Amino acid sequence: MSAQSQARLLYAAAALVGRLPWPLLYRLGDLTAWLWRRLDARESRVARRNLELAFPDLSAAEREALHRRILRTTARQALETLKLWTRPAEENLGRLLRERHGEALYDAALASGRGVIVAAPHFGNWELLNQWLASRGPIAVVYRPPESEAGDAFLQRVRGVDNVQQVRAEGPAVRRLWKVLKEGGAVGILPDQQPKAGDGEFAPFFGVQALTMTLLSRLAERTGATVLMAWCERIGDGPQFALHVEPAPAAIGDPDPQVAAACLNAEVERIARRDLAQYQWTYKRYTLRPPGSGEPNPYAAPR
Repeated sequence: MSAQSQARLLYAAAALVGRLPWPLLYRLGDLTAWLWRRLDARESRVARRNLELAFPDLSAAEREALHRRILRTTARQALETLKLWTRPAEENLGRLLRERHGEALYDAALASGRGVIVAAPHFGNWELLNQWLASRGPIAVVYRPPESEAGDAFLQRVRGVDNVQQVRAEGPAVRRLWKVLKEGGAVGILPDQQPKAGDGEFAPFFGVQALTMTLLSRLAERTGATVLMAWCERIGDGPQFALHVEPAPAAIGDPDPQVAAACLNAEVERIARRDLAQYQWTYKRYTLRPPGSGEPNPYAAPR
């Protein structure tokens, strides 16, 4: 079966899940979170390890309570994303975005013609944010393609709505993004993904050294584009979100990569601390360790 055929099947399955009523969808998410904990699934193990690294001062009981909240929110977010991907973006934005803060800031930055870089951490629902950004005009979104061709074809279908140009996080991406920004366009970047060894700088993230991308700061420094932080934050217990767009500190485009990386991580951490359960703690953020530190991969199974 071709990758495109597999992608169509994946989309059909996603659409089936997306047809579930919101209350049932969230109950299914809660069950998924319970199973992750019960089976000690990868999501549960990684989240628990990240909490041990980032919050060593919390008691075991406090970390376990936060761990439960994180898995519940993560499972709900995964399932609600299937609904977002398979429903019209206009409908999603009209029904789910109950608050909008900073829309005028984004529109003004885009109208300035200097180019706009949107730094969108893995917080809340970033797929809803993508749909909002696309509703304001064309945007090039950087993404890391899955290993399978079918998975990549699926992402191209569900994210490839009008106005969205998906750019692989690979060598040629810099040239394409540079062109978009020099023409006054918009670029979206998820800034808290671990780059490949040698492609970033180590900087503190929740008190732990984390290899941090320099792509965003290089683009900001060399193009003079406006950098904005943006996220869609969950409010309440149902499918309701608040859009936030805020200016990033000038240091995020500092020519010193260490300064820029530290500023970027500080901004992501500031947003994540608004509600720790809404951040993506199931990602192995600290796999690569500083050269010469002698630190092992903290996620590796003990021998």
